[in-house]
Amino acid sequence: MGLLEKIKPMSPGQEELLQALKDDTYEVVGVFGPTGTGKSLLSASYGIDGVVGGKYKRFVIARPVVDVVTGREVTTIDAGELYYDLASAYLKDIFTGLIEWQEVEELIRDGKLLFADTHYLRGRTFDETVIFVDDAQAVMPESAIEAFMRIGRNSKLIIAGDPVLQSVLGMGSSGIVALREVLLGEDNAKVVDLGLKDIVRPGAKRGIKLLLEMKMRKRALSSVERSVVDSAKIHAPDADVITVLDLMDDKRAFDITAEHVPDALVIVKEGYLARLIGKGGERINKIEQDAQLKLRAVELTLNFTEIVRAIHPVSWIHKHITDVDFAGPNLMVKVKEEFGAFVGQRGSYIKFLDSAFKRLMGVGIVAGEEVVEERERTRRKAKRKVG
Repeated sequence: MGLLEKIKPMSPGQEELLQALKDDTYEVVGVFGPTGTGKSLLSASYGIDGVVGGKYKRFVIARPVVDVVTGREVTTIDAGELYYDLASAYLKDIFTGLIEWQEVEELIRDGKLLFADTHYLRGRTFDETVIFVDDAQAVMPESAIEAFMRIGRNSKLIIAGDPVLQSVLGMGSSGIVALREVLLGEDNAKVVDLGLKDIVRPGAKRGIKLLLEMKMRKRALSSVERSVVDSAKIHAPDADVITVLDLMDDKRAFDITAEHVPDALVIVKEGYLARLIGKGGERINKIEQDAQLKLRAVELTLNFTEIVRAIHPVSWIHKHITDVDFAGPNLMVKVKEEFGAFVGQRGSYIKFLDSAFKRLMGVGIVAGEEVVEERERTRRKAKRKVG
């Protein structure tokens, strides 16, 4: 039994990745998404199965080794044999419980499994080979493109990276984002975007949430935002306020006049919303009076629909939002039936949301229309008539 046969896809995104890997019409597969979504496991398993089953002669893994303290990429010249020890340890972690390590070591001894430094791919040609560039967010885009040039006969290039982490950390314009854009327009290439719903590793979602919280807590506050925080300390001292986002400039810039939209959004730690609001709303009312602002508060969770709902100019639009999840470096909001109402005239509403989310967490917003099947549309119309 091959490795991929032992792995059951846990989400539609993982199923899409598996199909792309197995499809010989794609010479290049790019898989992008947050940590814990199975990018490395599925891609490496495909490579191992390919050489064990005889479809390919070699499986080449090109993965950067990064010093987590300095952030500097370590090359084979810097680390020597330690480079290959670290690369082997990474692979051993991936395959724990799926394959005996002795089988992997045998592939390494036979030259069927190789580790390559991304800095030194020039001049090589990979025929009948799976080339896997992992953690591409830490690779110079030129190095990844160099791997394109190394593709020979009957070969497949897999590039995996995490643009979500880079966006949250304020590096959204870096190489991994540009690389993904290049692949989107490339013939015989497939881009698979994985999101929060594809995460299977325990702790990964918690880590992303903590990272977002840390970023929000480190935001430099304006005088208006600081006044709300200071008032909350007086009137709701036991409420853990993470940050406050002043929306007034964005409202003016995008001509947002809907009364539903607050002047500022207050983000509190999960489980603390009631403490900020008070039993009858008396706490947040006092904070509003102090700041002379209309406020709305939400808890920080990974259900980003709540933030969209809190600030979108159309109060009922949340009923038509079917999903909010990462797609590459942005959050993709999928909307059913009321797409025009969501994006607003000339895109004013989506531009407003995009600006707000970028200031809040460093991640932009894009919108996608979810097509409703005609049968479902007819059923809903009939239901409304009966009602």
